[in-house]
Formats: sequence, C-alpha cells, structure tokens
Amino acid sequence: MKEKSATKNPYSDTVILPKTKFPMKAGLAKREPEQIQYWQEQQIFQKMREARDPKKKFTLHDGPPYANGNFHLGHSLNKILKDIIIKSKHFAGFYVDMIPGWDCHGLPIEVQVLKKLGKNASSTPPSILRQKCREYAEEFVGKQGEDLSRFLCFWEKEKKYLTMSKDYEAKIVEVFGKLYKDGYIYKGKKPVYWCIALGTAHEESEIEYHEHTSPSIYVKFPVIGQENLSCLIWTTTPWTLPANLAICFNKQIEYSIFHNDEHGELILADDLKEAVEEKTQVSLKKIRSISADELAQLSFQHPFLERKSVPLFGSHVTLEAGTGCVHTAPGHGTDDYRVGMEAGLDILSPVDAQGRYTDEFPLLKGTKVFAANPMIVDLLREKKALLHYSEFQHSYPHSWRSKKPLIFRATPQWFLAVDHADLRTKALKAIDSVEWLPEWGINRIRSMVETRPDWCLSRQRNWGVPIPAFSCEDCGTTQLTDEMIDFFVKLVQKEGIEVWYDWDVKDLLPPGTKCENCSSEALVRENDILDVWFDSGVSNFAVLPDTEDDAPPADLYLEGSDQHRGWFQSSLWPSMAIRNNPPYRSVLTHGYVLDDKGRAMSKSLGNGVDPQKDITNVYGADILRLWVSSQDFRDDVKISKESIKVISDQYRKIRNTFRYLLGNLQGHDANQNLAYEELEDVDKYYLSRLASLMQEMQKSYTNYNFHQIYQKVGNFCTVELSQDYFEIIRDRMYCDSQNSKTRRSSCTSLAIILESLAIHLAPILCFTAEEVWNEYGKTDSIFLQEFPDLNKYLNLELEEKYLPIFTHKAEIQKVLELARQEGKIGKSLDAKVFIENAPDSLKGFSQNDLEFWFVVSQVELSSPPTEILAKLSSEQTNYYIIKPEQERCPRCWRHTRDMKESGSLCNRCEEVVSE
Repeated sequence: MKEKSATKNPYSDTVILPKTKFPMKAGLAKREPEQIQYWQEQQIFQKMREARDPKKKFTLHDGPPYANGNFHLGHSLNKILKDIIIKSKHFAGFYVDMIPGWDCHGLPIEVQVLKKLGKNASSTPPSILRQKCREYAEEFVGKQGEDLSRFLCFWEKEKKYLTMSKDYEAKIVEVFGKLYKDGYIYKGKKPVYWCIALGTAHEESEIEYHEHTSPSIYVKFPVIGQENLSCLIWTTTPWTLPANLAICFNKQIEYSIFHNDEHGELILADDLKEAVEEKTQVSLKKIRSISADELAQLSFQHPFLERKSVPLFGSHVTLEAGTGCVHTAPGHGTDDYRVGMEAGLDILSPVDAQGRYTDEFPLLKGTKVFAANPMIVDLLREKKALLHYSEFQHSYPHSWRSKKPLIFRATPQWFLAVDHADLRTKALKAIDSVEWLPEWGINRIRSMVETRPDWCLSRQRNWGVPIPAFSCEDCGTTQLTDEMIDFFVKLVQKEGIEVWYDWDVKDLLPPGTKCENCSSEALVRENDILDVWFDSGVSNFAVLPDTEDDAPPADLYLEGSDQHRGWFQSSLWPSMAIRNNPPYRSVLTHGYVLDDKGRAMSKSLGNGVDPQKDITNVYGADILRLWVSSQDFRDDVKISKESIKVISDQYRKIRNTFRYLLGNLQGHDANQNLAYEELEDVDKYYLSRLASLMQEMQKSYTNYNFHQIYQKVGNFCTVELSQDYFEIIRDRMYCDSQNSKTRRSSCTSLAIILESLAIHLAPILCFTAEEVWNEYGKTDSIFLQEFPDLNKYLNLELEEKYLPIFTHKAEIQKVLELARQEGKIGKSLDAKVFIENAPDSLKGFSQNDLEFWFVVSQVELSSPPTEILAKLSSEQTNYYIIKPEQERCPRCWRHTRDMKESGSLCNRCEEVVSE
C-alpha cells in the first residue's frame, strides 16, 4: 500500500529560500570557450592595462618554449603560473606586462622537418629546408597559442615575440655585434661537446646525463731512458689515446715508484695505491718516493705511437679516482686544453665531424671512435701496455636532441669569453643582488657560473641565425669587423636574415672590403649559425625596453629549475656584458611534472596526462588552474587522473559556496547594505575572518605561495562558511523578514564575501569568477577590479570575544552527533543543550546568543532536569542533550520558549507571516 504524499507546508511560501540561475553543474569544458572569445573580443587584457598607471609597472618576461608540438603538462604548469602572477599583480594595482614568446630556430625544429622530409631530406636545398622550418614553427606557434588561450591565460595575439621574426633576428645579430665589438666574442679551436649523430657542437645547456658503459683501462706509459719504469694512467676513453700529448700530475699530491713482478716499476699516487690494487688485482710494493721536480724532468713514450708525452702539472688532478697521473689530450678535454695551452702544446684532435679518425691517425682512419675503443684496447695488449681492463658504468653526457653519447672534440668554433673584462666576477656579483626563489637557486646558478667554460656560440646546422663572418679564400683568415657587422645588421633590419644565403657575398659586405691579412677581395661566407640559447638569451633586449635607472628590465623570470644552466644564464651573460646589470630582479623556478609514483611521463609507461584531452576537455581549464594552484610548485609536482578528480571535488565545494551566496542574495542590492556599525556581531565576526583571509591571500600571491591560497580558501569555504556561518544564519536568512535589520545585516556580509572572494579567486578560477560576477549583476568584467581593502573589517577583539563560543561549539557538535547516531534527534534544532559547570567565558553571553551560535533550539547553563539523550564530558564541563518541552514551530522548525500549542507559530514567525 502506497503512502500518501506529504501535505505541503502551508508556510513554505513565506520562507525565503535561496534562488539563483547559477548552475551547480558548471559545464566548464563546453562553456569556457565562449568566455574566452568574449574576453578576446572585448580586449579585456588591454583594458586591464589601460586601467592602471604605467608608472607602477610589473614585468614578467616570458621564456620562449620551442614551437614544436602542443603544450604538455609542464608547459601548462609554467604558463598558468605566469598567468596567475600577472592577474594577481593587476588586481594588486600594477600595470602588468607579459609578452609571450616562441623559440623558433634550432635543432628541435630542424630535426622534425628532416623527419617529415624522410628520404628527400638529403636532397632538399638548404633554402627550402629553412622555409619548411619556418612554416613548421609558424604552425606550432598557432597551435600553442590556442593552448595558451584554452588555459584561460590572457595575452594579445598581436603582441608576441618570435625569434624568427625579421626584427628579432636583426636584434640577435645586433647584440652579437655589440659583444664582438667589446671583445667578448672570439673564434678559436678548443674542445667542445660534439654530437656525432647530428654533426654539431653542443653547449652545456643542451646536455643530458644518462647511464653509459665505458671501458675502464689502466695503461703504462714507459719512461724514456729508464728501463722497466712506466707511468700508470687510467682512462675510460681509450679512443682519445691517439691524441695524447702529456701526462698531468699535481704538485700537492705525493707520488712514488711501486714494483710489480709482472709489470715492472710503476709511478702513481701514494694515496691511490690500495685503490689501484683493488681494481686491478695487481700487488704493488713501494720502492721510493718521487718528487715533483723529478717528475718534471721525465718524458714518456706513447704506448703505441712514435710520439713523446711530456709531464705537466694541474690542480684538476685529484685523488678521487684513477692513479693520480692523468692522460692528457688537449684536443679532447677542457682541463687538458687549458694545461696544454699553457704548455704550448698542439690542440690535436684526429677526429672528424662524423666521429671518425682522420689521416692524423692513419692506423684506424675512417673508424668511428666508439667502435675504435676495443681496437685500441687490443692494440695496448699487443704492445704489452695494458695493465688491466674492465667495464665501467657511469653517468655520461648525451645530446638532449639525438639522445646519443657526446664526445669532446676540438674544432674551430665561436665563443663568448666569460672572463673577458671581468665578466664572470660581475655576473657572480649580480647573481647575489637577484632574489632567487627558492633560495637554493642562488647556490645552483652560482656554482654553474663559477665553473662554466667559455660559451660555445656556433652550431653547424641550417636553421638559425648565421654568424656574419667571412673567410679569405687565399689565406684562410676569418674576417669579421665592426663595419661588416653594422652593414649586415642594417641589411637584416630591412630585408630579413635570408639575404645571408640568397645574396652574393659582395652585396653582404661594405663596398671595398678586403682581407685584413692579405688584402685579397676573395672572401666567402662561413656557414655556422648561432646557438639557439643565444637567440632566447637576447630576448630581454628584443622585447623589453631599457629602464631609465639602468635597473633590470624584468621584475621576474619564471621557468623550470633546469634553466639555471639554460635561459637564466644565456640571458645573464649578454645583459651583464652590455648593460652591466642582470636582466631580472627576481628568478622563480618550478619543478617537473611527474606521475603519482614520482616517475617522468612517457609513452612507454602509459602514465601521461594530457592537459587538453584529459583535463580541459573533460573537466575544464578552471580545474587545471586549480590543480596548478594546489601544488607547491617549487618542488617536482605529481599528477594523475585520480588526483584531478579530487581537485574537481574541491572545485565543486567552492562553486557550491558561490551558489549559496548568490542564492541568498537574490533580491538584495547594494543600496540595502548596512553600514559596518549597524551590522550584527555574527556578520562582523565573519567579515573579520574574511579580512584576515584576504590579507593572507594577497600575501600568498605576493610571495607566489599559491598552494596556501588553495588550502586556505578550501577551509574557508567548506568549514568557516558552509559548516559554520551559513548554518548559523540559515534560520535568519530563511525565516526573518526580507527587510529585517538582522537579515539585511547578513546580506550585507554575504555580498562583501561574494565580491571579495570572487575577485581574490579570479587569478586562479578565471571563468568561474567572471561567471559569478556576471550572475551577481555586474556589467563590467571582474578583471577590471582591484583587490578590495578589507582592513576596516578586521576586528581581532571581536574574534577574541567569540573564541569561547567556538571552543564549546566543537564539543556540542560532538554530543549532538552522538544523539543523532542513536536516532534520538534529527536536526540540531531538535535539541536542547544543557552545559553543566559552564566556564565564566560562556556566562557573558545571553541564552539567545548561545542558541543562535550553537544552532540549537534552547541552551541552559545548568544541570539537566529530565532524561538525557546524550552526554559528553570535556575537562570539568559536561554537555547534555534533551528534547525540548515545547513543540516545533511548523515554519522555522525551532522549539522556542514562546511556543504555545501544536501547530501554532513562534512569535517571530507569526510577525513575519502577518506582514
């Protein structure tokens, strides 16, 4: 038998229930694109700047990502963080400036184009290849620009910088020219990281370290003129032995001659004797010490070539590994090159661009160096020069693009001299003046700047900005003068960079240019291009105007932590050399995006999360932005599809808070707001809590601690508002008269909370904040507002007054829950609370106050006279729940003391209904 439907409460139409069109189901994925279009059509970002004084400027300089693929989660983290900063600075009253940029030259793009060309790659003319690279870059600038907008980031499509634009390419050449004129640029033959697979030099910022297995060999170099005496060296690069010219020692290390029955007498460091014995299983007996002066008088026979090796000394020789006697090939190592140059040795490098031995080592001419390793080992065995062989697994430099192991190879390259004109010292001093966030960033970049070699600027590729140098056909001398640079810069500014490739040489040079060495007019252009890190490193010259006080042009750089050896450095060197100032006041870094197990995302693991496919197209960009704000991004951050669901649930709670606010403010407008002095204590209390939160949020925005905002807003919405404030004032909002002072007081508070919370969350939840703003009846965009000053609402004295209320309310919530679990009561309004042994801190409040704040029908500060439903003791105070004696008001459901008979209304409700 079906139950009859409940009779409608006759007073339900007199209750003021929340009413709003603001949907609980956001539908972000479908609705956000319309809002993006509106922002762009209305030029909101431009209007934001127009609303601010340019004298109060904040400039965040955007580091250019490579234009070669859609944005991944690392990009979205980076771009959204920047957008949050720009918007929060705008709300804080700053004239904000951030022009997004794209890195369009270099290997990443050229390699992709070559892959697309396939078998036609080798027959494609360089001019066609460059054009296809330009088209490829343009395509992905467009795609990444769409991603940027879809992440709800504000930018102007007409204001972006591309490193391949005509003006930018001219600026690259211009800055190169300034550095050359001031003596920072030189061409020299010295060892650089070289990628055999790609046939080009690499800079340190283009290197990744991966595990690699190398031969580990101990080799005897016989001492010339002393029978049965050899110097023992250790190396993991047998292929470099054909280039050996010296053995290096350290004058601070003690050396001795040791005897072995099989191998004779060997020179090595005293402190490494035991390590060598353990590694080689060769026993050694000390014969005598040998001094540095005696070592300096020796000469050594190369183990398989008719060549002498000389003794040298250097501080780079340590006791960390090996024998303390270091095989030295100036053409294949940085320290080797340095000590070799000081000693006047040749820079021998018998290896070509493809990693094959040249005719300088005819024995293995044409053999690739890594394939030659076992051949060299066999040769050493044949010559009885090999003491021991094993394999050694270690971290080894690889190309970031080809993923292949690199070699050190001396070739003629262009360099920026980091010690010219005391540049390194100036850079270190500048680093100390910059704010590094996190603080450990200063140690990271300092250590890299202190030890880095000269910057290798040249690359042997097609797609990039050419180094405008020439060489003489008659004498081979490289030609580059100030006049030649100035002439070429003007050409590029007018005609574009392709003139270098398309025009005759004579048209690229000032009239009458001749070789400075032999006066020949037969000059030919060189083929090297500039390192793409130089392209992006001069972006602060190309994009940012110089400041009047010679201060850094950018207030902030924000990139991944790997950029301490990348863009932060490539931007620092030119700026220090030309401006004598760093390009940035502050540098903020973020970590990598990993999966929930802390692993890098990869196709093979199947653990990737696509920001578009898996997040914005499913949940919406506001969810992606909320996830970004939830992370302490200074460290590596973890993500999974499950964690995004958690963020979505948290978003729902914030959205529900806005929905409650909008619903209860229906029919209320600003004209009905009360002055602060007229507000009820409960509303003043929560405005004070709001003011504290807003202060903390603004501080967190300033300090870039967005995860603190996420945590504090979440707690404020779900606990302080939804669980406490909204519950406390629910009866007032629903059942008091529409125009009552009490209800208007709460509406005034709710309106302030709504506006303030929406504005303060707008940098993160862009769409939702704008949606709330529009639903509340505002006609202008929320992004044309400022952070409101809520200090006048801060009332710590009032908060202190009501602290006892919340202390005891927590205990009352517990005892109410006990009664509810046993089925004794339903809502808290079904209860009457007795507080036995109540402290003095509660006795200053009236019964009405206590009932109101505790959200129960009645409160007595005494012992219960009747049967109790639940009891809880806390220290000396006891809390009891009983059923109220009075009937429940059918309108407000409270059991008030003025209730007379069943079915009648309480006095308050009767007055409201009669109105």
